[in-house]
Amino acid sequence: MFGQVSSLNQTSFHPASFFLIGIPGMEEQHIWISIPFSLMYIITLFGNFTLLFVIIMERSLHEPMYLLLAMLAVSDLILSSSTVPKTLSILWSHSKEISFNACLTQMFFTHISFISESTILLAMAFDRYIAICDPLRYTTILTHSVIAKIGLAALARSICVMFPTIFLLQRLPYCGNNIMPHTYCEHMGIARLACADIAVNIWYGFTTTLLSPGLDVVLIAVSYVLILRAVFRIPSKEARLKAIGTCSSHICVIVMFYVPAFFTFFTHRFGHNVPHHIHILLANLYVLLPPMLNPIVYAVKTKLIWERMVHVFFKARQWC
Repeated sequence: MFGQVSSLNQTSFHPASFFLIGIPGMEEQHIWISIPFSLMYIITLFGNFTLLFVIIMERSLHEPMYLLLAMLAVSDLILSSSTVPKTLSILWSHSKEISFNACLTQMFFTHISFISESTILLAMAFDRYIAICDPLRYTTILTHSVIAKIGLAALARSICVMFPTIFLLQRLPYCGNNIMPHTYCEHMGIARLACADIAVNIWYGFTTTLLSPGLDVVLIAVSYVLILRAVFRIPSKEARLKAIGTCSSHICVIVMFYVPAFFTFFTHRFGHNVPHHIHILLANLYVLLPPMLNPIVYAVKTKLIWERMVHVFFKARQWC
């Protein structure tokens, strides 16, 4: 008897599952939207796995810049793979249901991969700063052990930031509200289904965003101001262009990563006039576009990576 009452209380407190309805107002276009999403995901998997393979196989790429790029590829794969397969399932109308625990798990991995990627982008900005502003000490400052510690710090930081959100969501009653107008689970999307005050969730999300990716953006901006100041002091025009070219790929990645992500974040809190389908499309954009374009941008902009990729594929073709 007690077990039955406990089960009923748990059911009323937490729904057994959520139903993700996709992009509201665009249900008839779901199949068409799934086509570019599928292509982008395939390119993401191929590009990032290729980049990882090349960096692992080529000893000449076992340097700080490329090891950080390998970490970025891993974060991209986790970010896209934690959301896109379920999104495609919803768009194809195969399965729109997701259990409560699975929803929290998806939310957790989506957000920790985002925070980890933000931390790695900050580390890459620091790498460029040392390479350009203090090149003689580059190899002594950014050793392999330091890079490994940066990777562990990125992971630890993201887990510490996101772990409390699991308990903040579990403590909320949902009163049978289980229809989520989204393609994947995220913190505020889940919290807004609760039939209770979610002020703690709102302020925790706002604070952690300002103190993690928000702070990262500020520090990245400061590092690039210092980098540009140092670059324009270089007497050689050729050296200046080379330095700017080295940084341009990183700046492109930063813009692609942060703009849609911050738009999604602030829309959740302040963008009540933004059409919901625009919000959901942009929320999908930030888990699809940067992971797809990052390996392309770095392969095209970084001559050594491009040469090694061509070399690896040429050898593979010879073996076939």
